[in-house]
Amino acid sequence: MSTLLAAAEAAPPAGGAELAQVIGASLVGGVLTLALLVLGLGHRQGRVKVLGQFAGWAAKISGLPRWAALPAGFAAGSLIVAAFGFYWDVSIHIDNGRDPGPLANPSHYFILAGLFGIAAAGWLAVVLPEEKPGPAAIRITRDWHAPVGGVLLIACAFFALIGFPLDDVSHRLFGQDVTLWGPTHLMMLGGAALTLVAILVLLSEARLSPGESGSDVVAGPLAFMTAARMRALRQVSAFGGLLIGLSIFQGEFDYGVPQFRLLYEPLLIAAAAALTMVAARTVAGRGAALGAVAFFFVVRGLLAIWVGPITGHSATHMPLYVAEALVVEAAAFAVSPSRKPYAFGALAGALIGTVGMLAEAGWSQIAMPIAWPTHVLPGAILVGLIGGLTGGTLGAFIGGGLRLRNDVVGAPRQWGAAVASILVLAATIGALAHTTVPDGRGAVTLEQAFVKDGVRYANATVRFTPADVADDADWLDGMAWQGDDKLVQAPMKRIADGVYRTTEALPVSGGWKSSLRLHRGTVMASIPVYLPADAAIPTPEISATPQFTRPLQSERSILQRERKTDTPGWLWGLSGLIVLAFVAAILGLLGWGLVRISRLGAPLVDSRRREADRDTAPPSVPSVPAGAV
Repeated sequence: MSTLLAAAEAAPPAGGAELAQVIGASLVGGVLTLALLVLGLGHRQGRVKVLGQFAGWAAKISGLPRWAALPAGFAAGSLIVAAFGFYWDVSIHIDNGRDPGPLANPSHYFILAGLFGIAAAGWLAVVLPEEKPGPAAIRITRDWHAPVGGVLLIACAFFALIGFPLDDVSHRLFGQDVTLWGPTHLMMLGGAALTLVAILVLLSEARLSPGESGSDVVAGPLAFMTAARMRALRQVSAFGGLLIGLSIFQGEFDYGVPQFRLLYEPLLIAAAAALTMVAARTVAGRGAALGAVAFFFVVRGLLAIWVGPITGHSATHMPLYVAEALVVEAAAFAVSPSRKPYAFGALAGALIGTVGMLAEAGWSQIAMPIAWPTHVLPGAILVGLIGGLTGGTLGAFIGGGLRLRNDVVGAPRQWGAAVASILVLAATIGALAHTTVPDGRGAVTLEQAFVKDGVRYANATVRFTPADVADDADWLDGMAWQGDDKLVQAPMKRIADGVYRTTEALPVSGGWKSSLRLHRGTVMASIPVYLPADAAIPTPEISATPQFTRPLQSERSILQRERKTDTPGWLWGLSGLIVLAFVAAILGLLGWGLVRISRLGAPLVDSRRREADRDTAPPSVPSVPAGAV
């Protein structure tokens, strides 16, 4: 009890944020929203000129219509700001633990600013058009039409932003779920990632704008860029951004702190690669898959440098993706993305699920925090095929919509295939969620190695009972986190039957948390080595004595100590249904947007293509009747 009282003052809240911070964040959001409304409606009424001036400047540089140029650029910049904040935030939580609220962590300001910037970009796209921005535009009033991409941007931003207040409600009801894959966290991440699809829709609509035939020349500082080159650069960058967004879901594996089975990693890598690269190759042509990966590496590399060496936090790693891009480009030579988009998506997805996953397995041995052991390769290829085939189908659907191909996305069987792919992917994710805890224990001996900044570090030797409980483990390591310093990972080396020893010392005092983690198939278990008292939960200290024997426990009970255990099951179910409804709504809205622009835009594109063919056709030569000469 005295230990809990001593820790009470320093412990951040384990439930909802302080009410003052919630009110403060809400007030700031309300003021910014009001300012956007005033600017936007003022522009529509001709009283505010600044938006038109900035939009005109962006149009001169990009060659896009004003209503697409400024919003697309603003949304892209906002996404980079949000990604910057996200990776910083994850590192802070891994190293330092909980924070008192949304305004107590500097990284949250970047995330909130980025997500609000996406919403602002969508609003700009809605208010900037002075005439109907193409045949797919949505009518608001008699003389006000909004591009579909602008509406989708607002929807994606709302989906992400609503995750913040729902996250606080979730913390109050269920305690903090200290995992990247908490339901409300997935809303924030998913909304940001899907923003790239909305941006690509907006760029496709720009082709349908009155007077936009796609042959205009870019003016201003980038005049050396032809319109085709500028368009390709925008598309490749957007698909690279989409790859960054979808790779966020693998974040726990990138940091080496997964709370879910190893097979999730190849599934998510394959799905993200196939969806993004198939769509990129379909829309932007030869080399687009490789270009998207290059953009991914540049941005993620800069983020990794910021989070690791510059801020001094735990560094993030990243998948390779190069092999996946190469097989997608190869698949495009075998099957035409234009003539057989779904066959191309299936072939590319199958290659990603096999060749790509073998390449990722090799990459994990040298550049990822957790290497894939050889015995998981059959399972990795199986789930990789599921991720690749479903992602390839979705990539073909998205690519067809962005190319304004109603013949690719307009039929019930086509959007039915997209829906089926989502359901299969979701079912696979659900099936992998099942975990078990074996009936076993570990006798642990700690040998003190050194003392650093008042914290004891010790090497741990564990003797498991039964002795074979850790045989063929997917990974077995010691881990220490949230000690106001970088994450400590200590893989365990086998020294005898059932006996393992950490390869480096673990911190076992102070504010650190340390445990021995065992993952093997469905088994996800852990033995706590040291856990400090936490008055906010409340829970007492688990001491690191020189010798102790403890049972294997569910990892969730250790890594997510803050979660409440007395919440009724029906409340968990209801909250899950609410989040699921939001997810279904945003995915359905994006699908509707892709079908709408392709259905209403395809006739105009076909008409322009026929006109271009007539303009470039050689003049006909009158035939000379036989015998006229």
